[in-house]
Parts: sequence; structure tokens; C-alpha cells
Amino acid sequence: MNSRAGAAPPRLGSTICAMGGLMNPSPALGDERDSRWRFILLGVAMVIVVVAATVFSVRNKPKTSALPSSYSANLQLSGLKMSTAENFAGSLFTYLDGTVTNTGNRTVTHATVHVIFKDAVGQTVQVEDVPLHVLRTVGPYPAAFDLNTSPLAPGQSQPFRLTFEHISDQWAYQYPEVQVAEVATQ
Repeated sequence: MNSRAGAAPPRLGSTICAMGGLMNPSPALGDERDSRWRFILLGVAMVIVVVAATVFSVRNKPKTSALPSSYSANLQLSGLKMSTAENFAGSLFTYLDGTVTNTGNRTVTHATVHVIFKDAVGQTVQVEDVPLHVLRTVGPYPAAFDLNTSPLAPGQSQPFRLTFEHISDQWAYQYPEVQVAEVATQ
């Protein structure tokens, strides 16, 4: 028995030496602690790898869109013009204006346009699918309206506007490729 006064009781998993001191924890307990830490570190490393792979794959994939609807060939876009404007908060917006003509026999109530921006060597740097809004004069300025509030009848032409809040810095400032992607009719 240990005769020292005020000595702390031995820890669990430790053995008392014949000289009255404590020895290192038994090897079985030390191995168990090491293996727990290995599993925890392995789990954390796997989570980091999965998150990094997910972020990398999502970030580098250009957006893809569905094939154009069958009626999209009946919407002709012409007279494209680009402009930029700054709002009151200092944000810069880019506009693509033109004329849309419905050459089919149905009234168009919604359309989405697939827009591809490219860099100086022709590589895609940004893909956007944006709703087609027709312009109507309301007061002193034209306002953009969705086709569900201002449908495009067969044979009718209307000015339109596509609005982009941000375009990649890699864009070569050339006109983007524009294609009617989805069309809803009545």
C-alpha cells in the first residue's frame, strides 16, 4: 500500500510500480485512444475531400439547358443591340435588346432564351437561361413585361429586353449566342 500522505489515487488503466509510483498507461488503452483519433481524422479528411470535389465539379460545369421546344423555331429574334446601365445602388446591368417575331400560328405566353457568352478564343465562359420580356411604353420610359401579361399573337412583332446582372470578367464583349429555348403557347 502506498504510504504517502496526500498522494492522488492511481488513474484507471494505470498500474502502480513496486517503488510506489505510477507507470505509463497500459498499451491496450493507449492503442484504443490512438485508433479513435485515427478514425476521427480519417472521417474529417473524407468529408473535406467530398466537399472539395463537389464544389470543384459544380463550379466548373457550365449550365446546360434542355433542347429547344418544337415551337421555338417560330420565334425569330432580330436587331440585337447591347447596352449597359448603372442603377442607383451602383450595380452595373447589361441589356440585350431586339425584336421578337412570332411566325407561327399560336399565341406565345412565355419564352426562355438560352444565351452563351464566350471569351476571346471562343470558349464558353457563361451560360444564362433568361425569360424573354417584351417592352411596352408605360409613362415616359419603356418597361419590360413577361409574355404571360403581354402575349405575342401569331404574326406579331414586339421589342424585347434580356437583362443580365453579372457577366463573367472573361467575356470578350462580343455579342453572345442567343437561342430561344422554351416556349409556352395557347
